[in-house]
Amino acid sequence: MQNTVINLSSTAINLIVKSKLINSFIRLIDSNTFKFASKLINMKKIFLFSIIFLLTFNTYAQVEQSQTGAWYMYFFNHQFKNSQFGIQGDLQYRNWNVLGDLEQLLIRTGFTYTPKDTKVLLTLGYANITTGEFGDGDDTSGENRIYQEALFPQKLGHRVYLTHRFRYEQRFVEDQDFRTRYRYNLFMNIPINKPALDKGAVYAAFYNELFINGQEDIGDGRTVEFFDRNRTYLGLGYVIKPGQRIQFGWMNQKTDTWGKGQLQFSFHHNF
Repeated sequence: MQNTVINLSSTAINLIVKSKLINSFIRLIDSNTFKFASKLINMKKIFLFSIIFLLTFNTYAQVEQSQTGAWYMYFFNHQFKNSQFGIQGDLQYRNWNVLGDLEQLLIRTGFTYTPKDTKVLLTLGYANITTGEFGDGDDTSGENRIYQEALFPQKLGHRVYLTHRFRYEQRFVEDQDFRTRYRYNLFMNIPINKPALDKGAVYAAFYNELFINGQEDIGDGRTVEFFDRNRTYLGLGYVIKPGQRIQFGWMNQKTDTWGKGQLQFSFHHNF
């Protein structure tokens, strides 16, 4: 009887010890599992943070909005002698910075027609555009563009010169589907030191241009917004002589994703 009691006690003690060992083992497993789960959660957080950071950095690297760019532009217009026809066009060297980081090289020209007894100028033209990426990269993309344009001059009072420009573009952009775009620009020139835009006149120059996309689907599941961009410009001009003007000003361009300031230097030549 005594031996039976001792055996039972020994068995109970062993069960208790084993139970403690089992509990300790379970706690150890639980602890390790918790630590492992915590590490997984932390790694997940770090991974997600890294992805967000890289995306944010990449977006910032594409267009640095605080950096002022510069556009250097030459505009020309020529009316054939004793004719309603002529030519016009422009050459623009656009930079993401003041000089050296190519944003766009634009070459554009077209044939013009002026209906009799009007000052309206109609244009059918073609443009070639080379677009560079922002920053240190040298990658470029190309675009060929056909456009139709109508220019309507207007004068308010004695000193305010307005011009309304309507432009319709057919765009063949590299690696994109064919698409179109509508543009409306309101120009305003106001002479400061003279009553008219004569030789020696200094004038204030303003324009605002709105761009609207004709299509939103550009291929391969990619889309653009209906609103493309808006440009607002304010500057000063000087009339060198009839048919020759220079302008310097600042333009702010806004798209649906970014906005950027640009210096603009332009020479306007009618011959």
